[in-house]
Amino acid sequence: MLKNKHLVLLIMLLWFHLGMSQSAEIVGIVKSYVSVENVNIINKTTYNYAITNAKGEFKILVKLNDTLQFSSMLHKTKYVVIDKNILLLKVIKVNLEGHINELKEVTVGNLLSGDLLKDIQNIEGKPPINFYDVGIPGYTGKIATQSERRLSEASSLDPKLGGSLGGVGVSISATALINAISGRTKRLKSMVKLEENEVLIQSIKGRLGKDFFASNPLEDDLRMEFFYFCGDDENFIKYCKNQTDFEIFEFLRMKYKQYLENRNETED
Repeated sequence: MLKNKHLVLLIMLLWFHLGMSQSAEIVGIVKSYVSVENVNIINKTTYNYAITNAKGEFKILVKLNDTLQFSSMLHKTKYVVIDKNILLLKVIKVNLEGHINELKEVTVGNLLSGDLLKDIQNIEGKPPINFYDVGIPGYTGKIATQSERRLSEASSLDPKLGGSLGGVGVSISATALINAISGRTKRLKSMVKLEENEVLIQSIKGRLGKDFFASNPLEDDLRMEFFYFCGDDENFIKYCKNQTDFEIFEFLRMKYKQYLENRNETED
């Protein structure tokens, strides 16, 4: 009878050990007094990767004694080791500290005495000069690229640019009409789109490339080809411009599968 009890106990211990050694998906939440969106979570043991949503929630595969790294621009990096309790409950809560940037005390301008009239008399300074003060027209918006400026000129409706053709309530430049007929306007639109794609590709590669390839391995000489493969997708701008890192990662993962499938078909 005693031997049977020992056998049952041994089986339970083995079952528990096997359960702890296998990977399991856990649900987590990050707490902080600053924004908890787009916190990067990397399993330093397996290089599985996750990103928090706007509520600080995430899911990731782990096993016993794996180490999770939590990092973002707004927080101090933190490491958490997966223990038995986390694996059993399949839940983890992590509190992150925000970055505190301390500046040295500086004195700007004259010291104030507290006497308002006296302090006003001691203040020296000149108001800033801008382009309006000197009669120069100025622009404070986004600076256009060379292709964008060429496209604007090529499709301009201003009759001063190359003469005009009259219509009922319409005045269109002859230059714009010629450019449209010759196909130059269409080519310039394509160049503007290519430039926009290139800027976005380089931005994503610089911000997310290292972390993405940590969990989605690809040879170094193929990585740039992969990003251009993503840029060729007609929905690239829609899914990657002004989107969260989590949404961009989902798009990259989808394209990663397609890229590998295409390469396998080519090699076959």
